Amino acid sequence: MTTDRPATDTFSEELADALVGIQRLIRRRLRGGVTGPRLRGAEVELLRLVQTRPGIGIKEAARELHLAGNSVSTLVNRLARDGHLVRETDPADRRAARLQLTEAARKRLHDWQRRRAALVDRQVSRLTEAERGALRAALPALHRLAATLHEEAEES
Repeated sequence: MTTDRPATDTFSEELADALVGIQRLIRRRLRGGVTGPRLRGAEVELLRLVQTRPGIGIKEAARELHLAGNSVSTLVNRLARDGHLVRETDPADRRAARLQLTEAARKRLHDWQRRRAALVDRQVSRLTEAERGALRAALPALHRLAATLHEEAEES
């Protein structure tokens, strides 16, 4: 097969496709064991952000997730209505809200993380030792790639 694209373009596309494919398949596999209404990807991202940064404000969350403020407000309203988030008044600015997870959201995220880790562990254990080693060796580069993507998004 011939192509007019440089090899780096092919590699970049293959890498991006593999990462997206893995994420999509993990999401699909985990949907089956969910009790309660299904959470959308952006909702899970927001809940995970609040989990790692309790008390984060909506404006900060929008910046961190690279979403419009009104989009995050809509997510917050939905997640609060469904019992996953609590908005607390920011003592420094009474007009602003600080976000906290509810106990139900903590349990749901914990269950999701546990099931995700078990799923990935099962699949990784099916790989050869050399393949597992290659994935382990690639982790620092993948983390650095994520960081540079984040930095570039912050600059724009």
